[in-house]
Amino acid sequence: MNVALASLSAEPGQQNEDFAAATAGAAVLLDGAGVAGADTGCTHGIAWFSSTLGGLLLSTITTQPARPLADCLADAIRVVRSLHEGSCDLTHRASPTSTVVAVRAGAGALEYVVLGDSTLLLADQDGKTTAVTDQRLDEVGKRLRGPVDELPTGTPEHAAALARYRDALTGLRNRPRGFWIAGPDPQAAEHALTGTVPLESLASVTLLSDGATRLVDSFELVTWEGVLAVLGSSGPDELIRRVREVEADDADGRRWPRGKAQDDATVLQWVLP
Repeated sequence: MNVALASLSAEPGQQNEDFAAATAGAAVLLDGAGVAGADTGCTHGIAWFSSTLGGLLLSTITTQPARPLADCLADAIRVVRSLHEGSCDLTHRASPTSTVVAVRAGAGALEYVVLGDSTLLLADQDGKTTAVTDQRLDEVGKRLRGPVDELPTGTPEHAAALARYRDALTGLRNRPRGFWIAGPDPQAAEHALTGTVPLESLASVTLLSDGATRLVDSFELVTWEGVLAVLGSSGPDELIRRVREVEADDADGRRWPRGKAQDDATVLQWVLP
């Protein structure tokens, strides 16, 4: 398994809430969700949640190759819940959550599960690319984030509007007509996007957190094919460097309104033989 991995926190010295890892034939990427420093009801924190869930999920999908990925995700969520339900308030409406992308190769096919707004990018041998992203969070966000986008990123007014926006999002988390994400309830796994792709048709499989996909989905400066070209020529570190370069040129979010000037960014690419 030929894997390249890069991950960078939003700011130097700040805890990275993304998690990515791979074993022979399987890989996972999670993007922890919450408000750093805000009350979540959890004494462990967002990074602990995403890394603990990610490690357990990778172990489960590797050691139980016949079990469907969505079921493996539900199992991992249950275990994480058991690890901290005695010390943390898992009924808190802002309890830590995480996006999930996981892939597993077996029996000539690649299985995948996607929950939340991280992206799975599949590149075919013939050059075609397919991006699998759970759009439900973005669809809900578009209805709510107008007041946030009208204000310069980093200002007190923007921070206040962002707090109200996040509070409104929390009320729609893991609810019908809202969006689904890994948190305290294993039933969220039932709403994940799942599928299989013939392994022989694939040239590469790439997992990206939304902090690493900004050049495509937020800034609209490159295509998915352009992302793969950067990864193929210079690797994941260069892709993240280019994201940071564009973010720095628009630090106040005037050209590209966004909640965070910079975000944790993680890329894991698996190039198939």
